[in-house]
Amino acid sequence: MRKNRSVVLFTLLIVLLLTACFAGTILSASKFPELDANGRFLKTRKITVEVYDRGNPGGSKPEDNFFTKYIKEGMLRDHNVLVEFVPVPRWTEVEVLNNLLAAGDAPDVCVTYSYPTILTYANMGGVLDMSPYLSEEYKELFPDLWDFLGERFLLWNQDPVTGTVWAIEARLFQNKRVNCFVREDWLKKLNLPEPRSLEEFENMLRAFKNNAELLLGKDADKMIPYSTSYDIGWRNEHMILSFVPESITDKEMYVYGFDDRRLLYPGYKEGIRKLNQWYNEGLIWKDFPLYGPGDGTEDNNIKAGYVGAFMHNWDYPYRNGKDSIHYQLQQMAGPDAAFIAVEPFKNDAGIYRKYLAPGNDRKVFFPATNDEPLASMLYLNWITKLENRRFLQIGVEGTNHKVLADGSIQNIAATGDMIMNSLQNIDYTITINGLDLGDPALTAKSVALGYDMVDKRFIEKAYQLTDNHARYTPYFNVGEIKAEEGMGPALTE
Repeated sequence: MRKNRSVVLFTLLIVLLLTACFAGTILSASKFPELDANGRFLKTRKITVEVYDRGNPGGSKPEDNFFTKYIKEGMLRDHNVLVEFVPVPRWTEVEVLNNLLAAGDAPDVCVTYSYPTILTYANMGGVLDMSPYLSEEYKELFPDLWDFLGERFLLWNQDPVTGTVWAIEARLFQNKRVNCFVREDWLKKLNLPEPRSLEEFENMLRAFKNNAELLLGKDADKMIPYSTSYDIGWRNEHMILSFVPESITDKEMYVYGFDDRRLLYPGYKEGIRKLNQWYNEGLIWKDFPLYGPGDGTEDNNIKAGYVGAFMHNWDYPYRNGKDSIHYQLQQMAGPDAAFIAVEPFKNDAGIYRKYLAPGNDRKVFFPATNDEPLASMLYLNWITKLENRRFLQIGVEGTNHKVLADGSIQNIAATGDMIMNSLQNIDYTITINGLDLGDPALTAKSVALGYDMVDKRFIEKAYQLTDNHARYTPYFNVGEIKAEEGMGPALTE
């Protein structure tokens, strides 16, 4: 009798468990009738996705390569969604995106660094409110988005009054920005120390100019002590912002920090005056205003060995393998030629202050013409899933990277359609900027190794200096600020 009773109880338990599982499936089906229990559309859907075209010479086609195929196959397999990539020029993306939105031709999934552009079209009814898909009702469909971005980045732009969300924020995983680079071999040749003050930096530039024949020989007339570009705010940031008083308050940083070049910060004009002085003294590349976004003339000057110093993205000389400034410079000027990060610019308190963002990055949004918002949200969740974004960031072992004895990942320069056109494929991993291998210690070790044909000492120093003495811009969600509407493109122009 006891045996029979046990059998009956066990059978009832199995039935209850099966009923619970079945009930869960029915519940999901009733909430999302267009999906099966595994989150696949019953009927094939199609979406278009923006991807940056960086115009890399010798790169892969941004809309059709090994990694786009990986995404397309994965989305079709996991969600029955066809994905088509739409290339948009990286260096004129705001202008092109404006034109696409105005014409109603924007991709279903758009990405930009310019929130004012999104706001402009949102106020004209041209952007989809994402808040319904970020509600509790849909949360179970997007576990990876919620786990990785969380409420902070998903609801970053939520209007505190209306509740609308015009865009979600990507996460800046390594919150780095700009560094100042100088020719290490020229310092040694002239017996100069690494500059640790504005005065030492200026004297170094003058020494480069005055010793052009020693440093460049027959190419002495091509000497450029310091190079910059049309993007003055970004490309001279550490020097310009060293004139910002240490006493600047969080409120002032927020009020005057509308644009990420920080043009309105107190003291900014003094930095520009210093640049003018350098220019009039012949220390700055005289033709810099002639070359606009995407032009390779400046990079070619640096690769050819004519430039002594410049400021740029924190790891800029070391990117892109055999097409990097580091590699090309050594081919032209010898194995000892290299740029190294330096820290010369102190503020009024004697601090090498850096001003960094609060941790958000690009903005991802859906135009009003997107008639597949659920498929688009599933796409964002799919590329955010750790195993998917990890593969996109490091690629195939033996082709895009190798695994060292301690488990760290070292990049390899790939060829053909397996070339990554952007560092760690950030043009496809649009919800994250920066390497994340799922293990903080492994990630840190791998970042230092993530540059093919570059001694890790250069990366380690650049990594340390770019956020040394960092102060992070505060973020306050005060809702829509009407005065900001349309000002992003206007300030750029």
